[in-house]
Amino acid sequence: MSRLATGLQRLRRSSSSPWEVLWSALASCGLVLFSQLAVAMVPRLFPNLSLLAMLPIAGLVFLAAIVLGRLWRRFIGVAASAPLFVLFNILLLWGVYVFVIRRDTSSLLDMLINAECALLLWGLYRILSGDPGIVACDSSYLEEAGCKDFVEAICPSELPVLSRVRQCNWCKANVRGYDHHCPAFGTCIGQKNHRLFMALLTGFVVAESTYTMCSTKYITRCINSGTLRSENPVSLNLVISTMLFSILQVVWQIVFLMWHIYCICFNIKTDEWINWKKYPEFQMREQPLSDSEVKFVNPYDKGMLCNIRDFLKPK
Repeated sequence: MSRLATGLQRLRRSSSSPWEVLWSALASCGLVLFSQLAVAMVPRLFPNLSLLAMLPIAGLVFLAAIVLGRLWRRFIGVAASAPLFVLFNILLLWGVYVFVIRRDTSSLLDMLINAECALLLWGLYRILSGDPGIVACDSSYLEEAGCKDFVEAICPSELPVLSRVRQCNWCKANVRGYDHHCPAFGTCIGQKNHRLFMALLTGFVVAESTYTMCSTKYITRCINSGTLRSENPVSLNLVISTMLFSILQVVWQIVFLMWHIYCICFNIKTDEWINWKKYPEFQMREQPLSDSEVKFVNPYDKGMLCNIRDFLKPK
């Protein structure tokens, strides 16, 4: 099976009909347009507010639009795809930039933002179609370890070949170096795609920050030149709404990025940090044979520099 076919299979999960994939794509596109148009109503309904004051209102409106979109799928019977939702948002921001904002942007900045959007699309394809590090759980391994199922076999002391292989609760895949399941990208994040995930997350922060800067220059130019009233209100509101959307995205993505940088520095996975009591190698008792309190210990921490080097080393 080709990489593209694998990616499409993840998008549709249990669906077997290509039409269901098409309807899911249309639902995702519709949800993007609905949520962005809802946010575009904020500057139209509150024209006297500053952009900073519009930000929390835009966040609530966007969240409400997503909730309504999810409720609407009960009526149409088709669920939107999170990876396609991300894809269409990239295309929308890129389209608004090309057709509205671009004329007020320098050549260097123009090349930069176009390259960033193109790289995001390429990275999204790569992570969607790539292998996160899925491990086929051979029954002979379980027999060797004397385990009934995979969950019992993840302890390194019992079965070293499955060291640090975790089972994803979302898709039930067994992934080496499992960090978390990313709904936005429609795949698990594991040993083979963790670096790509970090590059994509950083790319989103940089691209959306660049877009925010370009849209701010556009709005400032309209205000300073006195052409704010003569501008197409739909285009202007769309620029403001996509800028607010980009700022909201950057805020949570920076927090998420900082968390993953912390995990890399200390060689700990998100799943291991949350569920460390499930994994014996992270548990330590002050008195091994007693019922003393269990404390957290990270056996994989080799020091910050070594941890970063191991993360960057090709697997």
